[in-house]
Amino acid sequence: MRLFLILWIGPLALLGLWYGLSVNDINFGYLILSREIHDQVFEIYGNILGMEPEALPPLLLRAIIVDTLLVLAFIAFRRRKTLIPWIKARFNRRALPEAGPVPTVK
Repeated sequence: MRLFLILWIGPLALLGLWYGLSVNDINFGYLILSREIHDQVFEIYGNILGMEPEALPPLLLRAIIVDTLLVLAFIAFRRRKTLIPWIKARFNRRALPEAGPVPTVK
C-alpha cells in the first residue's frame, strides 16, 4: 500500500511542482521550467486533443481530483474493518450530551 501511494503521489508532486514553477516562470536557469516550454507543452497537448491550450489546466486539475477521490475510496475500502468502528464511535460520541466531569470517590 505504501508503494502504491508513493507511486501515485510522486508523479503528482512532480507535475504540481513543474506546473507551479513554469506557470510563474520561476526557472532557476533550467529551460524545462520556463514559461515558453510551459506554453509549448500545453499547445502540443491541445493540438493532440483538438482543444484550446487554455482549457487544459482546469481539466487536468479535475482529473487529479477525481483520481485522488478514487485512491482515497480504495484506501477506505481496504481499511473498512478499522474505519467503520471508528466512525461509529465518533458519531455516537457527538450524539450523547456532555455529562460533565466524572465525580471522584473519596
